[in-house]
Amino acid sequence: MMEQERRPEPEALLAEAAKEGRGRLKIFLGAAPGVGKTYAMLEAAQRRRADGLDLVVGIVETHGRAETERLVAGLEIVPRARIHYGGRLLAEMDLDGIIARQPRLVLVDELAHTNVPGSRHAKRWQDVEELLAKGIDVYSTLNIQHLESLNDVVARIARVKVRETVPDKVLELADDIELIDLPPDELIERLREGKVYVQDQIARAIQNFFSKGNLTALRELAMRVAADRVDAQMTAHMKSHAISGPWPAQDRVLVCVNEAPVSKALVRAAKRMAERSRTDWIAASVTTPASEHLPDAAKDAIAETLRLAETLGAEIATIHAESHVADEILAFARSRNVSRIVLGRPRPRFFTARFTRETVAEEIIRKADDFEVTIVSADPGEARKAAIRGAVIVPERNPKAYLWSAAAVMLATATAIVVNRIFPVESLSLFFLVAVLGVAARFGLWPSIFASGLAFLSYNFFLTEPFFTFEIANQDLVLTLFLFLAVAVVTGNLAARLRDQAQAQRAIARRTANLFDFSRKVASVASLDDVVWAAVTHVASTMQCSSMILMPDAAGRLSIIGGMPPEDQLETRDRAAADWAWDKREPAGWSSETLPSASWLFLPMKSAGRIHGLLGVQFGARQYITADERRLLDSLVDQVGLAVERTKLASDMEQTRLLSETESLRAALLSSVSHDLRTPLVSIIGAATSLVDADEVLGKLGRRTMAETIRDEGERLNRYVQNLLDMTRLGYGALKVAQQPIDLREVVGLALRRLERDLAGHRIVRNLPKTLPEIWGDAVLLEQVVANILDNAAKYAPAGTEVTLSAEANGGDITLSIADEGPGLAESDRAQVFDMFFRVRAGDGRSGGTGLGLAIAKGIIDAHGGSIRAEVAQKDGSGTRIVMTLPAIRQSAEPE
Repeated sequence: MMEQERRPEPEALLAEAAKEGRGRLKIFLGAAPGVGKTYAMLEAAQRRRADGLDLVVGIVETHGRAETERLVAGLEIVPRARIHYGGRLLAEMDLDGIIARQPRLVLVDELAHTNVPGSRHAKRWQDVEELLAKGIDVYSTLNIQHLESLNDVVARIARVKVRETVPDKVLELADDIELIDLPPDELIERLREGKVYVQDQIARAIQNFFSKGNLTALRELAMRVAADRVDAQMTAHMKSHAISGPWPAQDRVLVCVNEAPVSKALVRAAKRMAERSRTDWIAASVTTPASEHLPDAAKDAIAETLRLAETLGAEIATIHAESHVADEILAFARSRNVSRIVLGRPRPRFFTARFTRETVAEEIIRKADDFEVTIVSADPGEARKAAIRGAVIVPERNPKAYLWSAAAVMLATATAIVVNRIFPVESLSLFFLVAVLGVAARFGLWPSIFASGLAFLSYNFFLTEPFFTFEIANQDLVLTLFLFLAVAVVTGNLAARLRDQAQAQRAIARRTANLFDFSRKVASVASLDDVVWAAVTHVASTMQCSSMILMPDAAGRLSIIGGMPPEDQLETRDRAAADWAWDKREPAGWSSETLPSASWLFLPMKSAGRIHGLLGVQFGARQYITADERRLLDSLVDQVGLAVERTKLASDMEQTRLLSETESLRAALLSSVSHDLRTPLVSIIGAATSLVDADEVLGKLGRRTMAETIRDEGERLNRYVQNLLDMTRLGYGALKVAQQPIDLREVVGLALRRLERDLAGHRIVRNLPKTLPEIWGDAVLLEQVVANILDNAAKYAPAGTEVTLSAEANGGDITLSIADEGPGLAESDRAQVFDMFFRVRAGDGRSGGTGLGLAIAKGIIDAHGGSIRAEVAQKDGSGTRIVMTLPAIRQSAEPE
């Protein structure tokens, strides 16, 4: 184990490797403006320049301070980039110019600065990240109030909300941090001298942000942040260089708790120590294979102690130890750079078959040469009770285990007697050892000890002279028998430990497999109901408990939407716990600090700062939940929250898509009603008005012209309305196709006569064979299809061009094509041309129409079992050909 401790940690080595090729970042950190960050950065830069380092000034804000401007003198300055914004020409750091210059070091002042819109990055710290990625070292400055995690804290201290912030990860990128500190009195004096702000801002600044109390608090924050960052760098250095530690650079307290009553006193003492030294502290429990056999009361005591520590602000940890518990605790303390370990006073030891907690405590005291160990005593009365409890050996409570142990010893005895009579041997004790090992592997420690004692007595009674007595005639066998008893107990103990370790590993593997199975299951389901069902069933089976999920209904009241076993009611105290957990977004109910009298524990399902509902669990008569179970439960809650958020996002996206499509359809219909339907109505109204108001003036020819206009526009309007009705019927599946024999040439002739006036300016060419087979279909609907396609050709093909109608039999199908000599269709539009309102969405300003004609044609052709497509008519890419394929009538298929 010591060899393993001296090896560098892989994660630390990977982190070091990730820095290869990157530039180094040094941040000059201050508590407030005016402490001298820029001045200190320029002083450091001048020293590096004097050493011959190639460096440039990316951007430095001197704010008109003469002493700062003097330090800039002599340094190469990269000219700033000019960006137009809001009618003004603004200056920003020229990121591309610095990268092209490739200096070894660049000075970038005011890390939290927001760049002018139009820059490559929104924030200056993003510019710095790119410079570091290019291998350029950076010096930068930052005030503590600009750190994102401290934004709210600074707002409470100074009553000023800082708008420009830097993510904490930027500070973690820093290879060096130099704290620029200035006592509050000196900073206020600099402010009064006009070295920070101009004169008219000084009085207001001193009364508000620059008060002595604010500066003192900000100064402490800056020191703590710098110390924490240095501590993190030291820990990373120890891990990457295999330094076991601890290095006593900063105090960190570890308190070890167990089921003893002194544990709560240990936790409180550790909390006081951490407060006095203003440092972090960890409360850890140790899990061993024997932990599974602790009484329920002991497990409940450990869980309660850990909850108390968590409430007091401790970090909770579990140390898994297969053996050598003291070594595992010390190894954990070294990995976390702990400087002080808090233990309870060892209790008086009694003879037991296993090591007790007190022995572990004494071993830690003996081995912890590089730690400060603090011993805390319990109340004398509680200590006596604990000593008595520690002396009591808790046996296995399963009677069947002892019956099977007796049966195994009896079988070993019978086998040994038979073997001894056939060919006497001296190693008959091996039969009993095999029985003891089998019992230990199957039933554990205490049945194996029982089997060892029974085997000792049976061996003495049946296999040593005088037989069938417990006397031993041969005194040489006394030592042999007792050695056999010792070996049986030791081997049984080892086998029982191995069994416990195997069970613990199986439990860990089972829980890991359950988590993986649950994550895969919830990732595959799509609806919220499926997620809820998967969650409650998995939590119930994994945690061996009842589970439920509560989410707000339409009225905002929490309601049960799923449970295992099914549950639809909550008692008053459970309802109160659920409401509190929902309102406060914190766990409530059984085993928590809030409303612990409830029978259910409710945990908020949160993700991305939102709470989606509550997961409730009920463990029946159990009075505790272990730390491992609580962490597993928290993991399940997080996964359920993410799954619920995913389904909600999918539902929101689908709703958004439907709203978008509905809005597009509404806009298209509005366009059709306002233009395509309104235009013929206006023509009809105008012609009718002329007939009424100017009947005498128009004469016979004029009246005929007006009447024809009314007829033509009425037919045009009728086609538009018919298209809308047909599209509606197609959308709802209400379009019925009448099956009867049809001559396709007659359908084409009817359509041509119907559109005779619209096609009057075009030459019509018919290539329709007289021997064309008939088809099954609806003549009225197919006439509508041909009319719609011809109507499109009349609109988009120039006057005087040809419109060609061709048909041919192709196997069992008939192909009808209508080609024009218009501008044609782009390749990307050929599939979309059959979509509803395609022309309207294209918005190309061409001839009017609803954009429904070809969509209706496709729907009718599909209803006839045929197909339709659009293709280029001419080799030069002009013209459009619409090709329809319909099944022809076969003689054998003709109805009787």
